[in-house]
Amino acid sequence: MQFPALRRGVLSTLQVNLGYRCNQACSHCHVGAGPNRTESMEAATVALIPAVLQARRLSCLDLTGGAPELHPQFRSLVRQVRALGVEVIDRCNLTILQESGQEGLAAFLADQGVHVVASLPCYQADNVDRQRGAGVFTRSIAGLRELNSLGYGQPGSALELDLVFNPQGAALPPPQRQLEEDYRRVLARDHGVVFSRLLALTNMPIQRFAQALPPEGLESYNNLLRLHHRPENLPSVMCRSLLSVDWQGRLYDCDFNQQLGLGLPEPRHLRDLLDWDPCGGPIQVGGHCFGCTAGAGSSCGGSLA
Repeated sequence: MQFPALRRGVLSTLQVNLGYRCNQACSHCHVGAGPNRTESMEAATVALIPAVLQARRLSCLDLTGGAPELHPQFRSLVRQVRALGVEVIDRCNLTILQESGQEGLAAFLADQGVHVVASLPCYQADNVDRQRGAGVFTRSIAGLRELNSLGYGQPGSALELDLVFNPQGAALPPPQRQLEEDYRRVLARDHGVVFSRLLALTNMPIQRFAQALPPEGLESYNNLLRLHHRPENLPSVMCRSLLSVDWQGRLYDCDFNQQLGLGLPEPRHLRDLLDWDPCGGPIQVGGHCFGCTAGAGSSCGGSLA
């Protein structure tokens, strides 16, 4: 079974990977980020980002990594983009808020009105630590409490704090709505933590996650994704309204294609968006794309259905 052909709609979001350096090395990371990675976007490429957002009249800049906050120009970029009135999403691993040199990061995010999307793959400590490293759950809760104290995730607050769930293994995520209720109940009861939304993401069969599976396990997981493909999810997949930018400024249809080296049919760079409209262009698809359409669907914004 081949994945159906897709074409891009109107572009609204630029998702930029600022580099692969991270203070963690999670088992489900499809980027393979970690403390020893050195890839980082050059200043000249960073400078293109606000100009492209204006030229294409985009509404959202989605910053990822690695830990995007570790890029030396992270804060200056956020200030420039927020001054344009463009939404900024920070894909935050929470533990970065306690790292040396990141003092005041949470307050900065709140002051700039940044939308925080935070990784918390489970509400149980042992599961999180197994997937992300010893002590990560405790540090993540500390980060959430700091964000809550600044207004993030509080009822009626404009400061959005979304949590991200990833399954522990080769399985589809459970229904997002029910899982969100479980997260709310346990985190409030046991830790006094609140948040805006839960985003349930499917693990993509690529990079570190795929490498951790035995060959027969990876084949079984790919078959599971194909078996649960739902064509009604196709109009909402993220690649129809998003372009992904790697740390060198090269363009991809999504972050997963970026990690697989599946560039656009005609290679493009961030600078090309200054005078090129990608609307209507073909999208590079492959077997991994079933991870976005299986079951309730999956995107950077959580379940599609």
